Amino acid sequence: MSTHPDLLVGINTRDDAGIFKLNEDLALIQTLDFFTPMVDDPFVFGQIAATNAINDIYAMGGRPLLAMNVVCFPQCEDIQLLRQILEGGLSKVKEAGAFLVGGHTVDDNEPKYGLAVAGLVHPDKITSNDGARPGDLLFLTKPLGNGVIATAIKAEMASVEAYDDAIGWMSMLNHKACDAMQEVGINAATDVTGFGLIGHLFEMAVGSNVQVEVYADKVEFMTGTMEYANMGLIPGGAYTNREYLADKVEYTGQIDSTLRDLLFSPETAGGLLISLPESKAQQLLAVMEKRGCRCFNVGRVIDEGFKPIKVK
Repeated sequence: MSTHPDLLVGINTRDDAGIFKLNEDLALIQTLDFFTPMVDDPFVFGQIAATNAINDIYAMGGRPLLAMNVVCFPQCEDIQLLRQILEGGLSKVKEAGAFLVGGHTVDDNEPKYGLAVAGLVHPDKITSNDGARPGDLLFLTKPLGNGVIATAIKAEMASVEAYDDAIGWMSMLNHKACDAMQEVGINAATDVTGFGLIGHLFEMAVGSNVQVEVYADKVEFMTGTMEYANMGLIPGGAYTNREYLADKVEYTGQIDSTLRDLLFSPETAGGLLISLPESKAQQLLAVMEKRGCRCFNVGRVIDEGFKPIKVK
């Protein structure tokens, strides 16, 4: 494992990005993410993939500066599809106020797209996932469910309303939520993506060496999520995540089996999971509302020392 006095965030905390201190006022954030299409529209896919990568910078409390395309694309495919994917990604890079400075493309049987992103943050304003403290409340800034909706889209079963709602959330940059948490001052943060809510909360709990509890009945979901999940349209990653974390979770109430699966279901470009003192909760909600952000309480940090996550 690489170590250095100025390596402020490395791989040991399983954070969303690495951070290296450049000077007393500036630190560099570095991240990378890419994946296969989950929607048929190439422009929208580009937007979602770019949003997913850029949001790692916001999860660390920073601002994106430079982006580079990471592309896998079959030579036999229509190059216009790739053009639309890249245009979708570029639209989000511009929205984030960053600059696209190049990238790399390889021939592959299945299209894949994402970004390598560099950002900046003040060393004293980093929001890593290892600072949660007993008594903190846990808030989430986007509803869950886009993994289920994406599965329904692939099965050609998603309604227009469910499709539009999921696309809206997946293509939403977390910059406003990042501004809000920086204004209030928080203890820890991460974004909810491929490991699902419980998976990313597990990483926060381990990194912070605390025990947490989740209020399953307070978790909010996107349009159509429960309906499609009850039909069995749950992505395979949910079961992989659940199996991996089987001994890291304790159910203390009667939790519906579908709801259990949704707590583990992978998300794409999900919301920020924020841990902050209870005394700041109302301020956070007010600032989030002022900035037009969704924000709801999903749990609490209950004790020092990591123990299985309580789901009630």
